[in-house]
Amino acid sequence: MQQFIREFIEDVVHRHRGNTAYRKPLVGFARAGEPGFAQLREAVAPNHLLPGDLLPGARSVVAFFVPFTGELVALHRRHPFVSREWAEAYIETNSLIDRICHVLSETLHARGVRAAWQKPTHNFDPVALTSFWSHKHVAYLCGLGTFGVHQMLITEAGCAGRLGSMVIDADLPGTPLTSQEYCLERRSKNCAACVRLCPSGALRPEGLDKQRCYQHLRDVDRCFHDLGLCDVCGKCATGPCALGVPGAKGEI
Repeated sequence: MQQFIREFIEDVVHRHRGNTAYRKPLVGFARAGEPGFAQLREAVAPNHLLPGDLLPGARSVVAFFVPFTGELVALHRRHPFVSREWAEAYIETNSLIDRICHVLSETLHARGVRAAWQKPTHNFDPVALTSFWSHKHVAYLCGLGTFGVHQMLITEAGCAGRLGSMVIDADLPGTPLTSQEYCLERRSKNCAACVRLCPSGALRPEGLDKQRCYQHLRDVDRCFHDLGLCDVCGKCATGPCALGVPGAKGEI
């Protein structure tokens, strides 16, 4: 079933027709009983959901990363604010992820497998700015990568893209967590490009000022109000880890 799910997601992304182009998605898996999920209540928020909260009887978790193209990354990196193409990609990709979950859920249901998921974004506490279901932490537990200084998940396809995840009641073996460190700064202490790229000053070597970051995101939303809720920036995702693991194939 792992191969079926992986190929299904790849096919939906490949067949997508819109303004945003994508590279081949990555897919990972974890057992619903993996202790790391309970630990997210300490690492993320006390009210972070467990797989069983989304789906009683949950047995496995599926996470996937839909990576943007190098052309979009380069365009956004050059833009003095937030490129409209990047803002549109945020909206379009969130919609694509929601569609993947809906269609995959229906397909699995026909095979006797139940599924549940959380929407791609805006499932967080607007005051504490903590997530009820953190796709990036779930993706980490599904073996898709490691966290960078920018607190985003760096995958083998980089960090420029969007994450989705879902819970199912079928038993699947988990994807092993990577034993490597994908963040160049954390690996060799000579990068910190994401800190320099942050336009609001919210990202610093010692951590992220969530409130300052979110204020900037709301400014962006006001700029692109015609697109819908568009609180996005992503400048920190356009550095050396945007398209791959720095020092490996895919580095920019």
